[in-house]
Amino acid sequence: MIRHVVMWKFKDSAECKDKIENMEIVKDSLYALKPIISEIKKMEIGMDVTHSDASMDLMLLTEFDSIEDMKTYAVHPEHLKVAEYVRKVTETRVVLDCEI
Repeated sequence: MIRHVVMWKFKDSAECKDKIENMEIVKDSLYALKPIISEIKKMEIGMDVTHSDASMDLMLLTEFDSIEDMKTYAVHPEHLKVAEYVRKVTETRVVLDCEI
């Protein structure tokens, strides 16, 4: 099983929306992928509650049966649409992929 964790720091405003609006759009868009991309076995999304200087704003945790399934997800056209929007509204992205 592969766990894919992504965290983002969002821009204060982008695409004519504020940070919170964009975080909600990204969260909803990511959750919408779960029923479309069968390779996603688990998905959790969380928004930061502490707002410390070290905090990221949004976290995505997904699980896949294999690295191949994760790669299929990565290039899926619907995922690519979400990723394009995410790039426009975020300033920092960190990723961890690990075997569990």
